[in-house]
Amino acid sequence: MDATHPTHFRNLADLGRLPWFSSHEDRVVLSDASLGPIIDVHTHVALAYLRPMQLDLDKKWDRTEHYLPSCCPVDLVPYSNRNFTAGDLANMKKDLTAGSFTAGGMRRTHTIPNLTGEMAELGISHSVLLPIDFPVISQNATYALDAQEKTRGTLLSFGSVHPYSTDLEGKLAEQVRRGARGVKVHPNVQLVHPADPRAMRLYRLCADAKIPVLWHCGPVGIEPALGRYLTQVRHYERPIAENPATTFVLGHAGALQLEAAMELCRKYPNVYLEISSQGLAGVRTLVERGDPERILMGSDWPFYSAALPIARVLIATDSRRELRRKIFWDNAARLLDIA
Repeated sequence: MDATHPTHFRNLADLGRLPWFSSHEDRVVLSDASLGPIIDVHTHVALAYLRPMQLDLDKKWDRTEHYLPSCCPVDLVPYSNRNFTAGDLANMKKDLTAGSFTAGGMRRTHTIPNLTGEMAELGISHSVLLPIDFPVISQNATYALDAQEKTRGTLLSFGSVHPYSTDLEGKLAEQVRRGARGVKVHPNVQLVHPADPRAMRLYRLCADAKIPVLWHCGPVGIEPALGRYLTQVRHYERPIAENPATTFVLGHAGALQLEAAMELCRKYPNVYLEISSQGLAGVRTLVERGDPERILMGSDWPFYSAALPIARVLIATDSRRELRRKIFWDNAARLLDIA
């Protein structure tokens, strides 16, 4: 229990006990209209590998099956994945691996209408899609850029060009031509070291294109050993230091290595911290000791409902309410040139 607000909830809808939300059956809605608009800089629609997308990204489902189930208890304080049961983790990993070849599973609900529907309920005006591609056998950036066009800017898409892709420059240029607002790099999934020479080349191209790089940054404790090594925050300093013209966003604010990520943000002016998956303890640390001009709100939907990071920010800023506009809107709008 927080000094003022509860932090343990029976399920997602139970967040309605907080003063800014209301519950509607199995859903939670941001009922305080004064808090919007919000930009969520870390979301995904379903990703596909090896085979073309098998599910209908334009289909609306009655409810989204988040990887952290909405029906289960949630504690806002620790890192978000600490709320997973062993069964939840097994289901998620199966859905993201073997399930990515199919039209079924939880992934079927990770669609454009389901994301925009939740956005409307939570005061989110823009969400940034973060595709993740391999050098071959995937075209997730294409699906995300298509979604940006279909929603006329409600969903904003980053690109994804694997550093080991052939024609790196051409692929990036085509994604930028289609309106990519940045590039997502995921060392764990893409199996590339943050300071790999080919990755360094990609960062320089992003600087030339005047778009940011959003990294998955930091170990989360549930990834394979190689992914845990590749995402150690210490590996990100050299790319940041040697590419001062490139803006870098540290996704998950360094995850379980928050303090190391905050040190990079203090040391280098081209670094932002994005809060998805950070627990209330981490968000409080960012609010109390971080640079309020370089903190971004993200959810990692559909792994989690965006209600969770919104609630954490609201609780953490209860005595510093002037920071809410910066975290929810100003910082991301400045970075992504959103009017």
